Amino acid sequence: MTINSNDDHSLTRAGEDYLESIYRLALSSSEADKSVRSVDVAEQLEVSKASVNKALNQLKDMGMVIQNRYGRVTLTPEGEKYAKIVWRSHRALRAFLETDLGVEAEVADEEACNMEHVLSADTMSRLIAYLEKQGVDID
Repeated sequence: MTINSNDDHSLTRAGEDYLESIYRLALSSSEADKSVRSVDVAEQLEVSKASVNKALNQLKDMGMVIQNRYGRVTLTPEGEKYAKIVWRSHRALRAFLETDLGVEAEVADEEACNMEHVLSADTMSRLIAYLEKQGVDID
């Protein structure tokens, strides 16, 4: 699966949220393989463990995650690539809402989460280029 302007959002909003959560948790994981616990995903997204398990099964079927026999979850290279795009989009939108529009941080974070799922890759690239011209670093 390639993620480009012709293949924007090949996952559902929920699927993108789960990948993003796993990625964000993996960034601070102390595990060598950057694996995370599904219970931590459930806690971060404020959903039930059953919901996480259902989503993980779908993501496994799509080749986005691997779950070991102890239940720890790791992103595949394709899952990590997709998750990075979603997380970068979230940060760019949040930065734009806060710095350019003066939206409160908590509201900007919530609204960025909603917006990240619907904007095309082209629009996100343009937004990021705009922010970079303004001196806002997204990476």
